[in-house]
Parts: sequence; C-alpha cells; structure tokens
Amino acid sequence: QMADPFLYNTGERSHYGCLGHEVQIEYLKAYVCRPSFSTDKAVIVVHDVFGWRFPDIRYIVDLMAGHGYITICPDFFKGTEPWTSTDHWADFPDWMKNHDPMKVDREADVVLKYLKEQCGAKKIGIVGFSWGGMAVHHLMLKNPQLTAGVSLYGRIVRDSEERYSLLNPTFFIFGEKDHTISLDQVFLLEDKLKQYCKVPYKIKVYPGQVHGFAQLKPEDMKPEDKPYIEEARRDMIDWIKMFV
Repeated sequence: QMADPFLYNTGERSHYGCLGHEVQIEYLKAYVCRPSFSTDKAVIVVHDVFGWRFPDIRYIVDLMAGHGYITICPDFFKGTEPWTSTDHWADFPDWMKNHDPMKVDREADVVLKYLKEQCGAKKIGIVGFSWGGMAVHHLMLKNPQLTAGVSLYGRIVRDSEERYSLLNPTFFIFGEKDHTISLDQVFLLEDKLKQYCKVPYKIKVYPGQVHGFAQLKPEDMKPEDKPYIEEARRDMIDWIKMFV
C-alpha cells in the first residue's frame, strides 16, 4: 500500500469568493482573471488532481492576476470528473490513466492561441501544481511558446535524457517532507539538469513542507508553515517576473 501519490489533506477549506470569471475556449472551459490595467503578459495555471474549480487553484489565479498578468486556468480534464477527497485511493492509478499529465499539448495550444489572439498576449508563462507540475515539466520540454515555467511538486518521472533539455527557464519547487517525491529524486533531477539543460533553471526545497503546501489560502495555513508558503509563492512570482 503506497502513500497517496498526490493527495494532500484538503481538510476543511474556507469558502473563497473568486475575482475572475469563467469562459469557454473552443472545447475547453477556463477560469480567467485579469489585472486592473492592460498588459501583453499572461500566465497559464495548471491545476492539480482536484481540477480547475478547486478554490485553492482559483486563489492562485487571482494572486497572479494581482501581480499584473492575464491569468487563466483551463480545465485540462476536459469536462471529466476531477479526483475528489472522497474517492478511493485504490482507483487512483486507473483515474490517472485517463488523466495523463503528459497529454496536455493540445489543450496548451488552444489556450496559447486564445491568449495571443483574444487577449493580445505576447509573453506567456506557466505554473502548475502537483499533477500540474508534471504537466509544466512536460510542456517546458515541448512548447517553445512558453517563455518560462514553474513546476511545483510535480512527481519526477521517466529518467531519460530528453526529460532535461528544457526549452526555456524553469523553476522546480519541492517540499522537504513530500511523501511522493524523495530528496534523492530531487538531487538526481539537479544532477541531470546540470548535465543537459542549456537554459536557466532553479531547484529549491522548502524545509518541513509537505506535498501541496504552496497553494493554501492564507486562512488555511498553519502558522509554522506560513513563512515557507509565502516564500514559495514569492519565489514563483519572482521567477515569472524575471522572464515573462
């Protein structure tokens, strides 16, 4: 019996009143939040297994928009059911087969086209959490239109050289106490990036933090975790600001 692979304790979450609105883009629904001024910079947020409607992810979208980016979280599950905390972990591998974080290229292209043609975006970054972190790692190897990426605790998969030839600057954020990603894997990732990666990258491990730590809303944070959560978010935003 493995530990739950991505799932963190969603516990009692406070209600969140969103600042953005929902749109339909071709076959995808998406949540969009815009800054108060016009800009040609955008960020795609890739949700975790709990999907595009999960309040924590919408909070992150609003946060990025507050920093001056047209921010969008598309439904990468294409209308299928997200994982819920009441689902049975035994069913998770089957669910994952139908929700592969490496099969997001078409959706990414649809959203990039929308951002460029409908929103006037010229520079577009991407951030993703857990399942979304895996998707970001994949897309930063495949899609040169993404100016910069931040992958937050995406499980590290498939050890092959092509996993490390990132096309644009990518930042990897991990929690020290993540039960799904061992520190050995993080050190290996660092080693391989040193060998193969030709663009700026960064890896940072946050002390004492578990899987899913960085997307908690302020009122859901434990006091001892708060400094690390805030630091991770600042680091994520700084990376995007540096390159996008």
